[in-house]
Amino acid sequence: MSMNIMLTTFLIILASIVASCGQGGQSAQIDEGQVEGAVYSSEEIGWTMEIPKGWDVIAKDKLEAITERGMDAVEEAMDEEFDYSGLKYLISFQKNQFNIFQSTSEPFKLEYEGEWEDNNAALKEIIYATFVDQGISADSTSTTVEIIDGLEFQTYSFTIYGPNGDVILNQIMYSRFINGFDFGVNLNYNNEKDKEEMMAVWKNSKFKKQ
Repeated sequence: MSMNIMLTTFLIILASIVASCGQGGQSAQIDEGQVEGAVYSSEEIGWTMEIPKGWDVIAKDKLEAITERGMDAVEEAMDEEFDYSGLKYLISFQKNQFNIFQSTSEPFKLEYEGEWEDNNAALKEIIYATFVDQGISADSTSTTVEIIDGLEFQTYSFTIYGPNGDVILNQIMYSRFINGFDFGVNLNYNNEKDKEEMMAVWKNSKFKKQ
């Protein structure tokens, strides 16, 4: 099963969330693509997006540490081991520890028609099961389709609740099979202003049409 960003998103709750940025250049914090000025571009995905002013690129080592801890929780919840060795960190940036934009890709070889869609649906169930296993109260929306620069993305969201029933975090997830990759984008937010800033740059993304 492909382990794209949707399986790493809940780590924002389980780990102490990313707290700082790296000290190297911004391009050192990604596995694929490059940052020039405030613009990120990925050749493999054919994707270009602006990094909003006042947001910090997240250090790759922080993302790797969070992914490892999160996958430990997934494997414990599902009593199964998963291979996420092909996961690539694309651009990720944050305003603070609760308002974070993440993107990843992972090679995905289609063996039958509809396999990616089946995998995507299964991942959603795994995320929810892991929340439950960790004692985290969460609701999810149904999966819908949204258009970004003419391309269809599957999208759904989770709402995370605290012990008193208050909303502590929202997560919106986008995914698409593109150029042989399982491509995922995740927006985590706890206020509308930061959500709108992330959503504005994401929806203004440009994709090379293959």
